[in-house]
Amino acid sequence: MNSAVRLYLPVDGILEVFDSFTGHHQAGFTHSAALFPRHIVSDISKAGMGIVKTVKGCWRRQDKAVVARRSSSSGNRRASADRPPEVPVDVAELGLTKPRNCHRVVVLGAPRVGKTNILRRFLGEEYEEHYEPTVEDFYRKLFYIGGEAYQVDLLDAAQERGFPAKRRLSILTGDIFLLVFSLDDRDSLNEVHKLQKEIKAAKAKVQKPTHPLRVVVCGNKADLDAQRVVRGSEVGQLLGEDVPFFETSAKDGTGLEAVYAALATLGGLPDETTPSRHQIVSILTYQTLCVGKRGRGTRRHSRGLGAPCAAVDPLARRPSFSSDLRLVLGSSTKHKKPEVCPIQ
Repeated sequence: MNSAVRLYLPVDGILEVFDSFTGHHQAGFTHSAALFPRHIVSDISKAGMGIVKTVKGCWRRQDKAVVARRSSSSGNRRASADRPPEVPVDVAELGLTKPRNCHRVVVLGAPRVGKTNILRRFLGEEYEEHYEPTVEDFYRKLFYIGGEAYQVDLLDAAQERGFPAKRRLSILTGDIFLLVFSLDDRDSLNEVHKLQKEIKAAKAKVQKPTHPLRVVVCGNKADLDAQRVVRGSEVGQLLGEDVPFFETSAKDGTGLEAVYAALATLGGLPDETTPSRHQIVSILTYQTLCVGKRGRGTRRHSRGLGAPCAAVDPLARRPSFSSDLRLVLGSSTKHKKPEVCPIQ
């Protein structure tokens, strides 16, 4: 799966990386990481002088912010220090997370069954009563557990029902699937059944027949027991007894920990990825831990491992469809040469 990683780094570090490739030092720049905590976000697509030009513009904007922070109270200064940068800048890929520790969870189901609130709970956010139809949401939660970095991408592909090719691409790039229906809506269960068959058919084009299908089914709105029309026994008969099934309530949290634990098990993730077993930290704190891990020997660093923690990447965006398509075409050729594009 796509494992691109954004990293907040001091500008000094970027120039050092740039100098290592060009063999030149950029004259005319005076900066102090101690006075100006210039952190930026990056991607792999640009390099060279384009980086320097963008960095210079970023400096000018952030210098003004420094003056404003100096005039504020110490409490405000501390709060702003934990705020991630607002200006993304491209830089070389550093790969803090190993590819085997990167997973994409695709969430599918009928509208109004509670998919978004289930994801909000996983991200450490509160239940949202007001309903707004989801077009597509992409989230990235980063974990630091036992000295290892993990990345879980969450794709809520709610409105792709009317775009078969787009939905199939989402399925092909997914590692684990969370299918959600509502216990008070039998039609939503039937839709989950259709989605299950669609996932099987799509994955057969890019995976070996013996590869297990990683699907978890969630019957949401268990708190509305009086309106229930679907029983657990029916779910097993329709979807198969071997499919992990949980009755949940995104509103009061019933059953959600078991769902998250099942997703972790299917993905080979640590149990500490469930929300109750780690603490949420800022994105900058998380990346400080990861950078510190890279700069030390594994044995020496493993002696003082801290408590499991996680951070939500505030700037996460879904990878482009072209990169997802290249990923799918590459994985399909590992097993057999496709006669047609697998998203068709």
